[in-house]
Amino acid sequence: EVRAAFGSHNLRSIGYAVAYARSRGIPDHGYELQMLHGMAAPLHDAARHLGFRHRVYAPVGELVPGMAYLVRRLLENTSNESFVRAREADGRALDDLLRPPRVDALPPLELAPRRPTTTVSGPSPYSPEPVREWRRAPARAAMRAAVDRAAAGAVIEVPALVTGEEVRTAATIDSVDPGAVDRVVARSSDCGVAEVDAAVAAGVAAFDAWSSRPVAERGGVLFRAAAVLRGRRDELAALEVFEAGKPWAEADADVCEAIDFCEYYGREALRLEAGAADRVQSPPGEENRLRYRGKGVAAVIAPWNFPLAIPTGMVVAALVAGNPVVLKPAEQTPATAWALVDALRRAGAPDGVIQFLPGDGEVVGARLVEHPDTALIAFTGSRAVGLAIVEAAAVHRPGQRHLKRVVAELGGKNAVIVDADSDPDQVVPALVRSAFGFAGQKCSAASRAIVVGPAYDAIVERLAAAADEAILGHPSDPATLVGPVIDADAHARLLDATARAAGEGRVVSDRRRPPAGGFGEGAPVGQRGWYVAPTVVVDVDPATSTLWRDELFGPLLCVVRADDLDHALVLANDTEYALTAACFSRSPVNLRRAAAELRAGNVYLNRGTTGAVVGRQPFGGHGMSGIGSKAGGPDYLAQFADPRVVTENTVRQGFTPDA
Repeated sequence: EVRAAFGSHNLRSIGYAVAYARSRGIPDHGYELQMLHGMAAPLHDAARHLGFRHRVYAPVGELVPGMAYLVRRLLENTSNESFVRAREADGRALDDLLRPPRVDALPPLELAPRRPTTTVSGPSPYSPEPVREWRRAPARAAMRAAVDRAAAGAVIEVPALVTGEEVRTAATIDSVDPGAVDRVVARSSDCGVAEVDAAVAAGVAAFDAWSSRPVAERGGVLFRAAAVLRGRRDELAALEVFEAGKPWAEADADVCEAIDFCEYYGREALRLEAGAADRVQSPPGEENRLRYRGKGVAAVIAPWNFPLAIPTGMVVAALVAGNPVVLKPAEQTPATAWALVDALRRAGAPDGVIQFLPGDGEVVGARLVEHPDTALIAFTGSRAVGLAIVEAAAVHRPGQRHLKRVVAELGGKNAVIVDADSDPDQVVPALVRSAFGFAGQKCSAASRAIVVGPAYDAIVERLAAAADEAILGHPSDPATLVGPVIDADAHARLLDATARAAGEGRVVSDRRRPPAGGFGEGAPVGQRGWYVAPTVVVDVDPATSTLWRDELFGPLLCVVRADDLDHALVLANDTEYALTAACFSRSPVNLRRAAAELRAGNVYLNRGTTGAVVGRQPFGGHGMSGIGSKAGGPDYLAQFADPRVVTENTVRQGFTPDA
């Protein structure tokens, strides 16, 4: 026998339960209403007066979790959006308050109004593109339709683009669905040195005209490109689901970030231009004018893990600063990067100003870095490749007339400190998302957790259970949190790391293999994927553990115990990387210490380490995590340009009229 019980302090929810039960012929004594002691006393009294079975309950157990539970209930009942406030303070009618919520019935455009294309003449203040709210049926339906179309689509043919001409080489590279590796998503041209040389020469030829264009014209290209991307939002997110293995929310956020980069850097370029005169002094009799001019041909070497957002950020920053760009996409995600090039061409980027060279990084990327006419290299990727680029760019080559600038975002070994008084209900979900979302394939992902003293056992127990429950599967399923890793090399490397885990510590997550039926080497053709289960390893030795020291770029989290906050800060900072870090605590003093002492470019307090938003959390690190200013911040554009000062003596020594 099943006996229903309804726990709520929401009058409408309880009323609905009662009405539905009566419609099914269930007597009032056939179920139970439950309410927390001390909450919603009038509702409790009314239920008793009407004769309903009801239970008043209270949490029993440890003080800290119990207090957290009580505070959440208090917040619910005192919220400005609560039923009680709407009735008592705002005087809302009962009929209105009891009306069924019908948000999902609204048309999609009413839920998320389409923004008009930004204009350069007085653009509105920047605000980030809102991510989809998956609780709303129209958002889910639109994405489901886009995913289904992408799944049924043909192989995408991706050309190179040189001097405005689409080039298809005899050799090609296939990009496959990492969650079903027998499926080819795209087939791209495989460029070589000849295509690189032609593209750089075209960029050199286009430089003077492009860098001389008014900033407003260059910014207009970015704003129109944002509109193109916005119009293809679900389509591009669906492409990322299959080409990059991104779950729905991750793919949608990546497209939003690409739009944000266009909107933000377009405005930043206008701001820099307008404010340049105020940044230098002009004494009487002298006028000093500061202006920015592009550096020359920019080589952008992009990663696969944010296949639209990161290349967009690097490309449009270089473009709006006055540099022609040669984009070399990741071999794994050329179709997604091609969508950016297509948007820029539709937005009016001239021939020679944006060029696209898919191919092997050791060929195309290396030649772009070494070419004497490349003035600037923007790179996001591994530490090893980044260091090689910095070294190669430092070499002066015959015919080279400038020093090359390198802007590089590299890796991280990001730590999360969990203070003794932190709330496990806040910590564990944030750690799971930060460590295992998108299979941990983010430079910002949490890979080390440092738990202070008494909280250790409880956090480890809950974290292990949460890791085992994290949904692992193909990202076309909207429930998926942990999708596949990107390719066979990553798969082999991460399986080796998980195999070493038991030797370096204690593995507490017990789902050692992905679920049966459609995963792994023995799966049916068309269903094989590169899946690695979320893994939590505790009690490693920070002094000797390779898992603790090395960037793994996968769903593996190391957890250690710290004696106190001092010890935790030492452990967190004991790394050559300095990208992201976080601290969870209820102590304002400890949070201030973490903010001041954690060695990282982005420090988060009481939240996870991932999800930086353009214009809100400019992103980037130092140490071995990169070189250059933070992406999505006010200092980023200036590094793509050369500042020039023109000084004029305005004390006239005679006057010559214009001819």
